Amino acid sequence: MIAVAAFQLASALVVKTPTDVVRLQATSTANGPMISADALKRVMPIHVTRDSASWYTIEVWGGKVQVETGSTAIRVGDEIRPLAAAPTLREGALLLPLQVVSEVFPALLPNIRWDAQNARLVLFTSVATNKAATPNPRTVGVTSTSDGDVKAPAFVPARGGRLPSVQAKGERHLIVVDAGHGGVDRGMSGPLYGGPKIYEKDITLAVAKRLGAQLRERGVDVVYTRTTDTLIALDDRGRIANKTKGDLFISVHVNAANPNWKDPGGSRGFETYFLSEARTEDAKRVEHMENDAARFEAVQTVDRDDPLSFILSDMQQNEHLRESSELAEGIQAKLGGMHPGPSRGVKQAGFRVLVTSFMPAVLVEVGFGTNPKEARFLSDPSSQDALAKAIADGAMDYLEKHDDRVRGYRAGDGPRAGGAPR
Repeated sequence: MIAVAAFQLASALVVKTPTDVVRLQATSTANGPMISADALKRVMPIHVTRDSASWYTIEVWGGKVQVETGSTAIRVGDEIRPLAAAPTLREGALLLPLQVVSEVFPALLPNIRWDAQNARLVLFTSVATNKAATPNPRTVGVTSTSDGDVKAPAFVPARGGRLPSVQAKGERHLIVVDAGHGGVDRGMSGPLYGGPKIYEKDITLAVAKRLGAQLRERGVDVVYTRTTDTLIALDDRGRIANKTKGDLFISVHVNAANPNWKDPGGSRGFETYFLSEARTEDAKRVEHMENDAARFEAVQTVDRDDPLSFILSDMQQNEHLRESSELAEGIQAKLGGMHPGPSRGVKQAGFRVLVTSFMPAVLVEVGFGTNPKEARFLSDPSSQDALAKAIADGAMDYLEKHDDRVRGYRAGDGPRAGGAPR
């Protein structure tokens, strides 16, 4: 994100209009400086509509996008793209990360370009104009004039107003980190029989953020499905992973005991799941518990009553079945080296959050929040650091083995020990 990095060194967004150069004051936030939608009205005919408690529709020059406060995903049509930081509200004002105006708007609209060399936004239409310039039937590259200004290219937005597909990554890996639950969906609550109250959504977010930091320290790119206390639909989490072309998807959760067990408060331990049909009653219990978050949502993406839709989805998931199992084994082993509870093993279940993630994907239950001792353990920042490090260690070990197999295969040695290449 060159534009984002450059902007974080400044306190204002520089905008070059057809008649002037305008500096829009930035707002400092925990996720870096942002621009208010109201400030952008000085340079573009932007209209913001609040659709719900957290969803907003932004319209400018005929283009339309939707953002959700607290979510690092942005919708354009039926496409979802990741943001480096989540939009937020401050004193009733919607604050947008620079990426919205430096990457999203230029990809959607024919009259906006980001001039990376001069770290500024370039507009080719006056704020008073309510319609974008008529697109040329062909798409042409951006050129520069002798004085360094960017010249408006002929441009056609993606069909249906969609953003262009994500460019292919280089050699760096990208891992999508998913903090389970959020917003009105608190997930499990505990512990049983008294003690400081904890909610799953808070523990998962704390561990997920630490996991992302651990992975970035090791040279891995990270996309979060959420970075604040907000609800992200189960199916949307997988879509985010697919759109960013992630190499791995890791979803963090907290387990809860069945109140009907003989000693529910005494249940302890950690377990890691990959997507497949649940084989045990306990796996079915956890599957039902985590999939219950769907009651906060409107629709399900994969229609199991539609044979073709389900078969195509199932084929894509099965492609990564062995890899997901291997990833789960590695993470479970690393957790076993630091977790005070017993290992409950690697299991399989039909989690909706994994159904739409077409890559090696796992769901990690980091402990039982219903157990008083484990609830204290899960709430402790040092324990959260240790959990994140163990999960990161398992993921990195998997990537190293996978890359080694691929290198060997490309060198003509065929698959090495440990499995076939992808």
